[in-house]
Amino acid sequence: MQLAPHLHRIGNDLVAVHLVDTPEGVTLIDAGLAGQWPELLAELAAMGRSIDDVRGVVLTHGDTDHIGFAERLRREHGVPIHVHEADAARARGEQSTKPEWGHMKLGATAKFLWYAARKGGLRTAHPTEVETFRDGEVLDLPGAPRVIAMPGHSPGSVAVHVPAVDAVFVGDALTTRHVLTGAHGPQPAPFTDDPAEALASLHHLDGIEATWVIPGHGAPWRGGVSEIIDAIETAAESSGR
Repeated sequence: MQLAPHLHRIGNDLVAVHLVDTPEGVTLIDAGLAGQWPELLAELAAMGRSIDDVRGVVLTHGDTDHIGFAERLRREHGVPIHVHEADAARARGEQSTKPEWGHMKLGATAKFLWYAARKGGLRTAHPTEVETFRDGEVLDLPGAPRVIAMPGHSPGSVAVHVPAVDAVFVGDALTTRHVLTGAHGPQPAPFTDDPAEALASLHHLDGIEATWVIPGHGAPWRGGVSEIIDAIETAAESSGR
């Protein structure tokens, strides 16, 4: 699905992967679920591209619903996987946390878990090799993605600012669809290690100029960076976080 010139998406509001398409090649933001591989191939073909045009995967963090087909890309096609140094062990499956699930609704939670299982969420292959980055780095990948540290959801959670497509990709630093309750609109994301730190990290986006604010779960936002931060803080306050 094309969102804008040079900006594409696969998946849906439950789990999404984004593609930045430039003359130098394609950068993937996250790698979703393993079973989304055919959707990746189909979207690349629709773009007039192939898997050989993918130059790298940038992980917004190391959770399993964001690393799905990353190792397949690396192992079969030599595509490097980039992740913040604080989430490298998490991405490789060497450490994990068990954050509280918090409020949930049976129907919405079942839908998310069913979709994740159907798309290979139970057979995730963790990357065996990753390349690490730090806050503020501009990666040598198509679109020149710049890393913005957003700790809270995980220690190495980041946003990825790509001015070439007028977008900032925020992973699970926030969400516009709560996968456990089905609630739509800007709000804190579930499965967060440190909710208070995640809220504070939103202000690391202050001053970012981007039309698109794109989470890993939920609809892309086009209402402005400061506006979505305000909306999430209001939602967090109303929920007692």
